[in-house]
Amino acid sequence: MQEDSGDDRIGTLTNDILLNILDRLHISDAAKTSILSRRWSQLSAKLPRLTINPVPEDMLSLFGRYVSRAKISDGDFARLNAATFKATKSVLARRDPGQDTIRLLSTTFYLIGDVPISIGHAVGEAMAVHQIEKAEFTVLTVKGREQCSLVDLVSYGTQFVSLFNECRNAFIGLTRLYLENLRFAESNLVSNIFVTCKLLKYLGLFNCDTHKWITLQIEHAQLSELSLVNCRLDKVELKWLPKLTRTTYKFWMSFKELPLSFGHVPLLEFLELTNVTFTSHKMVTLSTLLPETCVQDLRLGFKCEKIWVQPEPPTERLSAAFRGLRIVNLESIPEGHDLTWTMFILEAAPCLEEFYMSVMDHPCEMEMHPEMRRQLYLSENKGVEWESPRSDFEHRRLTKLIIFCFGNYIVSHLRRVMKVAVNLMDVYLYDRVACRYCEHINPLNPGRLPRNKKKLNALRNLLTQGIESPARIHFLTPCPEMDADHAERSPESFR
Repeated sequence: MQEDSGDDRIGTLTNDILLNILDRLHISDAAKTSILSRRWSQLSAKLPRLTINPVPEDMLSLFGRYVSRAKISDGDFARLNAATFKATKSVLARRDPGQDTIRLLSTTFYLIGDVPISIGHAVGEAMAVHQIEKAEFTVLTVKGREQCSLVDLVSYGTQFVSLFNECRNAFIGLTRLYLENLRFAESNLVSNIFVTCKLLKYLGLFNCDTHKWITLQIEHAQLSELSLVNCRLDKVELKWLPKLTRTTYKFWMSFKELPLSFGHVPLLEFLELTNVTFTSHKMVTLSTLLPETCVQDLRLGFKCEKIWVQPEPPTERLSAAFRGLRIVNLESIPEGHDLTWTMFILEAAPCLEEFYMSVMDHPCEMEMHPEMRRQLYLSENKGVEWESPRSDFEHRRLTKLIIFCFGNYIVSHLRRVMKVAVNLMDVYLYDRVACRYCEHINPLNPGRLPRNKKKLNALRNLLTQGIESPARIHFLTPCPEMDADHAERSPESFR
């Protein structure tokens, strides 16, 4: 490549534009451009964002999320790790210390061999000589959760502890950390992560726990987002987190009350709680959980099984817990059960503006065999009864109601909401679509919205008959072009 050739159109572009182009490439591809010329070598050393991922996007057909990790050999994982480390080391080595701030250094790697420690050392050394605004580790395991045995979890936990102890200089500077499939022998390891990673803004733990059941007490000055999924913990106490804005807690193991409590979390805006409940689980009273918070966006997931939220009559305590609610999303409510209980949320949340709800039985996420359900203590009585003490209730702030997997048995509940939500502007009713994970399974209830205009108009008339409502009713089918807010809050099988 000749830099000053009249035919070299790329060479005439400014450095800023070329950096923008390089920034969109996988790190290993960006590193290869350094051999083109001195200018390209200098440019690749000035990249503002270094996303170090062993699986580039163009390899998703082989190594993407739709392919089980069990189909990928250990050798492939090791080679991917090694190739990415080599490219990363090369790019970091060419950067001039103290120049060109690294806006993002995001590193994804698998716990296999010695490469993770080498990556940790490389990142730690870079932190010592460069200005780095954001530093992220995503630590994955060769086996997915379904393939991991207890021995695997312990082994991965041991490997991570070695990485953590060997590379403290890297962990000290992290702003984001995601871990999965780890069991720690030391009960205080998770607490040590918070002590060491003082700059941490995000922590995600998936299927991580300790040898003994512990109460995890969290105090952290910078953490703004916490995600705990499938973690075997006795209790989680969020004691002092002045910058926490988002919390996700899925699949708690305790059969007692929800093992989560909030202390000083003045900025908490988003809370997601999801669980598959067994007959022994206690119902959760939200007024007890959220009295000192001001959550604006609340997502409750039921995974097509028993409702675990206890409907409550209007009280000052419940009103205080719901005073800030603007958006509520009830995800994967089991089909065929009375939905009247959801009205308690409307009655206690006067500022609610958007109400999302998905009602579905999803075969690939459920245990369908009766005997296995009995052995797992999965309840057959999934619904919950509730009767409102207020016959004259009106809600004046709700403007949007979005229901996924609409069915005829939802008609009466929808009319109930339209009647009390006097300023409701839009009702979006989405049909059911086949899940990509269970396309081979016949759905329990296939798509049920009418397919012709005449029948749709008849359904619209049925919904509005005798109700004075300004709401526009939209009949929709989920698709890639659906509204972005709807897509983000739709059931996982829609995405």
